Amino acid sequence: MIATILALAIAVLHVWILVMEMFLWETPRVRKAFGTTEDVAAATKVLAANQGLYNGFLATGLVWGVALGAEGRATVAFFLLCVLIAGLYGAATASRRILFVQAMPAALALAALAARI
Repeated sequence: MIATILALAIAVLHVWILVMEMFLWETPRVRKAFGTTEDVAAATKVLAANQGLYNGFLATGLVWGVALGAEGRATVAFFLLCVLIAGLYGAATASRRILFVQAMPAALALAALAARI
């Protein structure tokens, strides 16, 4: 139950990241959140949209796995591992904040899934 709630919360987070990267990338609030300037945001708009799409795939995979019920545990685990790896890579290469926003929640959800709680 806790693993399901965490997985769905992570899916919602990744839908929000999709929205920010695909549709709001050049807005002041999102530029501030990602630490970009107007020029950088304009120059990276297509790249950010591509990243957003990938975040949408992560969210979709988590929702799909949860919707499958008990048979979807492996699917949820796979997509949580993808989120964890992406979060670790992002924390190492882009911003340490990603460790806390993306990687740690995925690790907690994986632990809850493994503990069957």
